[in-house]
Amino acid sequence: MALGVLNNLSAIYAENNLNNTSNSLQTVLQQLSSGSRINSGADDAAGLSLVNGLQANSKALAQSATNATEGVGLLQVADGALAQVTNLLNRAVTLATEASNGTLNASQESAANQEYQSILSEINNIGSTTTYNQNQVFTGSVAGVAIYTGDSSSKGASVNSLFFASLSSSSLGDTGGSVQQNSIGQFIDLSKDTVPGTLTTAAKPVDAVTGKLDFTITSADGTQTTFKTSSLTVSALIQEINAQNIPGVTATFTSAGAVGAAGAAIDAKDTGIQLTNTNPNVSIALDATALADTPTGATATENGNTAATTTIGYKFATTGDTSANLKATDLTSQTNAQTALAALNGAITDVAAQDGYIGAQINTLNSISQVMTTQQENVTAAQNAIQATDYAAATSAMSKYEILSQTGIAALAQANSVQQEVTKLLQ
Repeated sequence: MALGVLNNLSAIYAENNLNNTSNSLQTVLQQLSSGSRINSGADDAAGLSLVNGLQANSKALAQSATNATEGVGLLQVADGALAQVTNLLNRAVTLATEASNGTLNASQESAANQEYQSILSEINNIGSTTTYNQNQVFTGSVAGVAIYTGDSSSKGASVNSLFFASLSSSSLGDTGGSVQQNSIGQFIDLSKDTVPGTLTTAAKPVDAVTGKLDFTITSADGTQTTFKTSSLTVSALIQEINAQNIPGVTATFTSAGAVGAAGAAIDAKDTGIQLTNTNPNVSIALDATALADTPTGATATENGNTAATTTIGYKFATTGDTSANLKATDLTSQTNAQTALAALNGAITDVAAQDGYIGAQINTLNSISQVMTTQQENVTAAQNAIQATDYAAATSAMSKYEILSQTGIAALAQANSVQQEVTKLLQ
């Protein structure tokens, strides 16, 4: 290479390498000081995306464990109330047994009945005043109390719907039902396909619906309610359905592919209404003839799926659950006392059945809380493995870059001094 002064190539090489070393040293020092291997997208773009997703999962799982614990607290309040009701019923059994004996006089029967009626009044009081977070517990609501747990994804979510039967002297306990799990969904395809499975025209939320959707809703007690929608746009129809506030029933605009309804007869891009019903006590029958006219002029089809959030709920018996009614009982006579005694035995059985359901849900939510906690620990460990600084490797890299920085500075100085030797040729 010719000896010249126009460009000091050796100095340029040394300077570039020194800058690279300095940048690498700054990155290592940032990792050591922050404890995180990934401090920006430039460090590891794919790793940062994964870490952010895992962090969201971890936060959701931690809160889910708390949600389950709060549900246990609600159940324990109900369990304590029912335990006190059982104690009152046991005292009522003693009184009824005493009043069934023919040795009592009228005054003694009246005294026994007064205490018995006080017991019934206290049961009414427990039912109406037992609250959790200022909300009444024993409401008998078909909707129940939804305890949500999940990892922030739709596939990892589930709902435990807790049912609390009403509690009063006329409705004591609850028996006959069962616990069921479901994720029932129904996709109503409003799009037009040239041939089955080939999309021609997709329905849009602003399209007008010329037909109607008629629902027959069967409630827990067996009564049926027919709900007829108006002729609206698709989006307005969805709002109308959701405005009914049917427990467990929601309507959304989506595609067949998103809810897993695509197949040989339906294109994944077909759009329509996803109708979910996760309440086992509400059954919905759609009037198929009302779906003949769609925004695209095609015949709407109904496609069952399991895309709804998995829900564990309490399903009432087909003929309705049973509960005891003590409101009309009294101990004013030997005959009435014996009648009340038989009713009390049934009430104790019904209350025990309700308390058994609540106890089972306590165990279920405790298990869910433990699962959420374990899953959160594992997700955090995975996040830590990706994100945390490896101090052994980082300190070794720091030593390397510090040495390279020193040698780079020395090389740059040497390169600059060598260039100055050209002046000796001009002397």
